[in-house]
Parts: sequence; C-alpha cells; structure tokens
Amino acid sequence: MPRPRKCRRVCHEPEYTCFMPEGICHGQEAVLTVDEFEVLQLVDYQKRTHEQCAAQMEISRTTVTEIYENARYKVADALVNGKRIVITGGSYRLCDGSEMPGCGRACPGKGVAAAELPVKTKGEGIMRIAVTYENGNIFQHFGHTEQFKVYDIEDGKIADAKVVDTNGSGHGALAGLLVADGVDALICGGIGGGAQMALANAGITLYGGVQGDADEAVQALIEGRLGYNPDVRCDHHGHGGDAHNCGQHGCGGHSCH
Repeated sequence: MPRPRKCRRVCHEPEYTCFMPEGICHGQEAVLTVDEFEVLQLVDYQKRTHEQCAAQMEISRTTVTEIYENARYKVADALVNGKRIVITGGSYRLCDGSEMPGCGRACPGKGVAAAELPVKTKGEGIMRIAVTYENGNIFQHFGHTEQFKVYDIEDGKIADAKVVDTNGSGHGALAGLLVADGVDALICGGIGGGAQMALANAGITLYGGVQGDADEAVQALIEGRLGYNPDVRCDHHGHGGDAHNCGQHGCGGHSCH
C-alpha cells in the first residue's frame, strides 16, 4: 500500500494561473500543479537549492527533484508544442503566516503586517542598521550573503555592533531574518527586485549599490554623506556566493543596473 502523499507547504497560490501562446493554439493543455509551480519559482526564479526548497516546503530533497523534473518537462512541452499552461490543483497546504520568518518569502501574500512579526526588542531611540558583510567589507550580492553586520545607532553614534550568520538562508528568507532582528535600514551592494519589494513591505529602508568598508559606510550614513544607488538592481543569481560587483556594474555580460 503506497504511503499517503505529504502536503507541500506553499506560501501563497500563484497570482497568474493560465498562459497561452500567441497565434495558433492547438487546444491542448499542460497542467502544472500549485506545488510544481512553487518548486519552479523557488528553484528557477529565486535560485534556491533543492535542499532549501525542501526545507521550505517541508518535503524531502528527492521529492523536490522529482517535482522539479516533472514541472520542467511540462513547461518545455508547452513551449515546444504550443500548449496552454494551466496552474491548478496539487497536493499542498497554504502557509497561514504564523510560520514567519521561516518561510523563504516571509509570506508576502498572507497580508501579515511587519508589526505582527516577532521583532527583537531594542532600546527607545535606537536605529538598527544591517550591512551585507564579508571580511570587513560590504558583500556585493544580498541574496548570497552569509553574514550581516548589525549596528545599533544611538544619539548619532554607533552604540553596538554584532555579526549575524544567515545560516544559508535564501533571498526571500533574508528579509524575514532582518525583520525579526528589528532592522530599520539595510546597506548592501546588488539586490534583486523581489528582495527589494520584501524589504519595502517590511518598512526597511534600502541603501543599495554601496561598496567598501562596512564600518565606514555606516558612519557615512549617520553623517548623511553615504553615496548609494536608489535604482540598484541585480537581475542574475547563481555565482555561488562569490562577491561580485553588482553595485558597480562590474558583472560583465550580466544585467546589473
């Protein structure tokens, strides 16, 4: 007797559920389940590993691989044969928002306000600034940073600073980590649009496109002289965490702007 299929955790259902090729359509459909869509967007869009995807969806890595291969084949079949893609059904459960910040995308679709998150307490009048951090410098890719350096600012001075490990968290989970730590502002190099939206929804002010020494950047922000790029964007992932210059248009053929 086969084991009952375990429901896969999904943060929210897809906003768009049907895609049709322009021109001739043969009337056939490629049906993606919601859990297959979730795996595709976690692995291909957010560039998370199969292990990270498995942890978020509360299933095994081998199950993720099986779902991923099936979903990729369905998408390829639709593209090659002009089929309509429909996203519906599947074996999944919707996250109710109480699992934040463990969810990879901090459950942006659940309508949970930043004020409802379990934020670490800090003294009155303290501003908390986080910096993507590596060996004293600003790490240049938000989604792959392994550490943040977090500063408490009081009366215009750095009152405290600590280095916090991200423990392998992916792009979306990093925003939840900052929210839980009570961060008010982030200094970083390159950062993708999805992460920017998650930070904005959480009320965290972004100072992107910054390079150099982390301590000096924080001091410059305190003094109102920090140079940053309000339109920073890093549209590629997958350099395996290497520090590349997304904040300085230094990614060669990739689209960083």
